[in-house]
Amino acid sequence: MSSNMCETVANQAEVPDEKGDSDKGLYDNFKTTKKPRPPKPRDAVTIAVSSRTLFNMAQENRIYEQEGLEKYVSYQQEHEEEPLTPGAAFPFVKALMTVNARLRDLYPESDEMFDIVLVTNNHAQVGVRLINSINYYDLTIERFCMTGGKSPIGYLTAYMTDLYLSKDSKKVQEAIEAGIAAATMFTLERENDLSDSQLRVAFDGDAVLFSDESEIIMKTQGLDSFFEHEKQFANKPLAQGPLKCFLEALGKLQRKFYSKDERMDCPIRTYLVTARSAASAGARVLKTMRSWGLEVDEALFLAGAPKGPLLQKIRPHIFFDDQMFHIEGAQKLGTIAAHVPYGIGQKYHRGIALQPSPPGH
Repeated sequence: MSSNMCETVANQAEVPDEKGDSDKGLYDNFKTTKKPRPPKPRDAVTIAVSSRTLFNMAQENRIYEQEGLEKYVSYQQEHEEEPLTPGAAFPFVKALMTVNARLRDLYPESDEMFDIVLVTNNHAQVGVRLINSINYYDLTIERFCMTGGKSPIGYLTAYMTDLYLSKDSKKVQEAIEAGIAAATMFTLERENDLSDSQLRVAFDGDAVLFSDESEIIMKTQGLDSFFEHEKQFANKPLAQGPLKCFLEALGKLQRKFYSKDERMDCPIRTYLVTARSAASAGARVLKTMRSWGLEVDEALFLAGAPKGPLLQKIRPHIFFDDQMFHIEGAQKLGTIAAHVPYGIGQKYHRGIALQPSPPGH
C-alpha cells in the first residue's frame, strides 16, 4: 500500500477514546506535516520491531491465547479504527525519527539514517489496524513484513536488519543465532520521562557488546581468577558480542554529526554501563573498543553495584543487558530495558546456577 493510501485510511479513522487522545498528546511534539520518504535499505540502519513491542497489544494477545486466531483477527478488524496504544519500543522509535529529522536537515540527499520496519507474524488482515495506528501517531514506517503465523526471522536478513526487537524471546534467540543483533522487550508499569531531542542507548559490556569469554571465567572460576585473567589479557581485544554491530551503526551516524561540527549537539548518545571494576578489569574493555575504532560517550564501571539507580539518571530510550536481574532492577526504576539472551549468563540468576529441568518437563 502506498503512503498516500495509508494516509487516506488514517484520515477516515474516527476520533479515538480519551485514553487514545491522551497517549497521542504525549507525543504531539514529534509530529511532522509531511511524511518523508524512506531511505534506501542498503545505506540505512534498519531497525525491525514487532507489532507487540511498538504497540501495547496485551488485550489483543489475551484474546488470541484464550479464544484462538479467528476471534483475534475478527477483534482486530472490528476495532481497526481504534489506534493501538504505545508499547515498550514506541519511545525508542520516536527518538529514531528525531535523529532522522536532524540528519535530513544536514544531509538532504543522504540515505544514511534509520529505517524502521514492522516485522510481525500477524495475519495480513490485522495490517489495517497497524497502518491506522502508525499513521495516527505520525510514525515513519513504510516497510512491513506480516507472515501470517509463521516466524518472521528468516526475513530479517533480506530486510538487511541491524537490530530486531520483539517480546517473543524464542524469536529473539533465533535472530541472535542467525547473527542478527536482537533483544527481548518488556512492558513497563511506569516509565521515566525521556529526552525528546536526543536518542540515548545504554549497553552492558560482557555478552552484549563483547563475547562472554571473560564472564565464563568469572562464573566458573570466581572473581579473583577473572581479575587475573583480565590483567593477563589486557592487551588482547575481546571478541565481539551480539550487539557490537549495532553500536558500530550508531557510531557511523554519530560521525555524520561530528563532521558538521555538532559533536556537542549530537542527537545520539551512547553509554557503557558495566558491572566490571574500572581499575581491575576496565582497561581491556576500553582497549577493545579502541581496537574496533568505536567509542561510547560515557563509560560507567559499577564494580558490582546495582545498575538501576544510575540508569534512572541516564534515562535511556533502551538499555541492553544479558542478565535478567539487571533488567528487572532497571525496570523497577522506570528504565526501558531489553534482554539479550546470549552467553553463559543465561544459565545463572543473581550469580546462582540455574538447575536444569528434569526429563519430561
